[in-house]
This record gives sequence, structure tokens and C-alpha cells, in this order.
Amino acid sequence: MKKLIRLEGTILTILFFTFIVSYAQKVETIDGVRVIHNGKTGKWGKHPRVSLEFVKTIGDIESEDENFLFYMPSDIAFDSQGNVYILDSGNHRIQKFKADGRYIATIGSKGQGPAEFYFPLSIDVDSKGYLYISDPGNQRIQILKPDGTEYKTIKVVKDTVGVIQISESGQMIMGSGGGFMIFGPGDMDENKSLPKLIKVLNLEGVVQKDFGEQLDYKDLLMNRMGNRFHFTVDRNDKVYVAFDYQNSLEKYSSDGNILWKSDRKLNYSTTPPKAKSGIRRSGGRIEIREPQMNRCSSGIAVDDKGRIWVLTLKRQIKEDESVQMSIRATRGVSGERAMSISVAGNTDVKETDMFQLEVYAPDGILLGKLQLNHFANDIQIVKDRLYLLDKLRSMQYYEYKIVEN
Repeated sequence: MKKLIRLEGTILTILFFTFIVSYAQKVETIDGVRVIHNGKTGKWGKHPRVSLEFVKTIGDIESEDENFLFYMPSDIAFDSQGNVYILDSGNHRIQKFKADGRYIATIGSKGQGPAEFYFPLSIDVDSKGYLYISDPGNQRIQILKPDGTEYKTIKVVKDTVGVIQISESGQMIMGSGGGFMIFGPGDMDENKSLPKLIKVLNLEGVVQKDFGEQLDYKDLLMNRMGNRFHFTVDRNDKVYVAFDYQNSLEKYSSDGNILWKSDRKLNYSTTPPKAKSGIRRSGGRIEIREPQMNRCSSGIAVDDKGRIWVLTLKRQIKEDESVQMSIRATRGVSGERAMSISVAGNTDVKETDMFQLEVYAPDGILLGKLQLNHFANDIQIVKDRLYLLDKLRSMQYYEYKIVEN
């Protein structure tokens, strides 16, 4: 009996040691910044303290009702009444719905005039119900009244228009660069210094402050692709950044000071390839061959408890799952642009095991992971609801309820 007890005690000791090693984080200070190195799992171990309960989808690629038939939707926003606004980018419009998914109205159309868009990128709603639309195809930010009519247009001349979010304090926060690899004025300059990640703008479009450093890959297209990121802003105006192709998450104060950086162990490498990408010019036409890099993140959001949710990849995409988005952009001698976008590949495949959600504590410590069973390109959280976008296949939003276990 004593031998059996000692043997069982030995087994328990080994298992406990494995538990500690598996879930350990290493925290250090580098150049005055707190850096957290997370393991593959998290503090919750195999028993996450949250789960997702499916509620509904918004949009239907097979719908006969054109109000629910999206083409490459790119963003979602909510007003104080709970109404839902989906930026239907490929159809150059905004679709407004009740919280229960009933259609209300269509705002905007294709064009260059007031309340018109050209492949708009992002949308947000302020506390008064005004709509802020990032419209990089027209090099501007539009602000619309709650009824969808024009309030103000901010023309952006020197920079590329990026994703915008409105903070709780009413600030307009913009991420550098657009959603597609389209070059704005001066962007083709190989010697141009890398801009900051985040800009804070006033209603005239003037930058009040900027912060966040890009990684210099010493290659124009590598810099554009390798520094792509998603960001979100919490109720205290703190900014969170998740890089698409770098194993790095960052948190900034409302003043733009970096609070911490966090990474985690991945099943693949994010080391950039040695082969350079290519740009070929022919008159006003530019052909771009993007570099091949392993994506690790596709979105970031913060819940009411201050937890950080990152949409990430457990593995890289398989060939039979692949879908390509082809972009053709031209610029005339007078500066006008023309762009066409098409989607090709196996769009019939809607389910996959490649995506998961990572949940982090406010201090950057990994808590746990939740497995997903469908494709996803972005994430938003409002109160206890979590929204995931499938942009290229189902072309719809999935709505889930966050359940505390």
C-alpha cells in the first residue's frame, strides 16, 4: 500500500510540474517597457471561464432580399438605441438593422458626392448617433447625421485614410494605412519615413497627436504588409493593437504612451521571407505582388470587463481553403482613381478549424482560448455580444453571446 501511495504521489508531482511549465508566462522589461511572453495555453488551462453562445447571423449570400445580400462587408457599428450598421463595402453602402436583425434602411451609394462612397473601409457611431465613415477610395472621412445626410466631409490630402474609431471622449482615432494595399500621395517613395501606427484627429482632419512604432523591414511592400494591424479603443480611451503578421500585441495609454507588449507561442513562424515582393508600373497602372507572410491575427476587441479578445490563427490556411481577392487600381494623369475588386477561390468552404479566439487579462497575460468552426476576418464586442465577420465566403456577421462560466 505504501509503495502504491508513493507511486501515485510521484505521478501527481509530475503532472503538477507539467501544468506549471505549460501555463507559465515570462515577464521582463525591455527599454523601459513591460513585455509579457505567454505560452501556448493560458491561466484557465483546459477549462475556459467564458464560452460563446450562437445567436444569429446578419446577412445571407443566398438571400433573394438584396438588403441582406452583402458583398465584402468590412465593418459593423452600433448606436445607443442598439441599431446595427453594417458597412457593405463592395456595394458602396451602409445597411441599417434593428438589434433583432430586421432591416431598417440603406444609407449611401457608389459615388464621390455627399453620402456616397467608393469601397469604404470602416464605420463608427458617436454618442449623438452621427456616423463616421472612412472612405479611402475618395481620400476622405465622411460624417453623416443620424438620418444619413451629410454633416461634414474631411478631405485627406497628404495621407492614406485608415480605419477610424470614435473614443468615449469623442476623439477620432485612425490607424495608419488602408485596408487594401493601395497607395496614397507620396506612398511610393522608398525613402519615406514610416508613419506612426495611430493618429488622433480633430474634426478638421488635423492630427493632434500620433504614436506607436512600425517595424522597418527595409522593403516598401514588406513595410506596408508586415505592419498591418487591427486596433480597438476601450471606454477609458486606451488603445490596443494586434499586428496581423507580427507576433505582438500592444496597449497604449490615452496619451499615447506604451503600457505593455505581449506575445505568445505559435504553431508557425512569423519570420519574414527573404524574397522581396514586387511592383510593376505601366503608365498609370500599378501591379503589386504581395510578399508571402504567415498571418497570426485578424482582429482585436475589448469587453466590459477589460479583457482583450484577439482573433488569431491556430494554423495557416490550406490550399483547398484559399480564397484570393484581386484588386486592380489605376490612376489617370489628372489623379483620378479607378478600382475593381473580385473574389476567387473555394468560397463554398465555410467551415474550418484554423481560427480561434485568445482571451487576455488587462495586463497582457493570456487567460485562455476558444476554438471557432468558421472563417473570420474581424471581431467586435458590444456589451455581452461578440460579432465575427466572414468577409469573403459567407459575407456575413456571426453574432454570439459571451457567457461567463
